[in-house]
Amino acid sequence: MARAIVAILKQYEGGREAMDVCREYSISKATLYNWRKKYSGMESTHLKELKAVQDENRRLKKMYAELSLDSKLAKEIIEKKL
Repeated sequence: MARAIVAILKQYEGGREAMDVCREYSISKATLYNWRKKYSGMESTHLKELKAVQDENRRLKKMYAELSLDSKLAKEIIEKKL
C-alpha cells in the first residue's frame, strides 16, 4: 500500500489533475489531499517505517492502558482489604 500511495502522489505532483488521479485509483479528493498533507515528499521506505512506528505506538498505548487498569484494580483491592 505504501508504494501505491507514493506512486499516486508522484502522479499528482507530476502535473496530473486531481480528479483524473482520483478516478483512476477510485479514491476521493479528500483522501488524495490528506495523503499529500501527510506523506508528500516521502519515499515508500520512509512511509513503511512511519506505518511501522505508528503500529508500534498503537500497540504500546494499548499495553499501557491495560497495565494502568490492572494497577488501578490492584490498588482498589488492596484498599478494600485494609
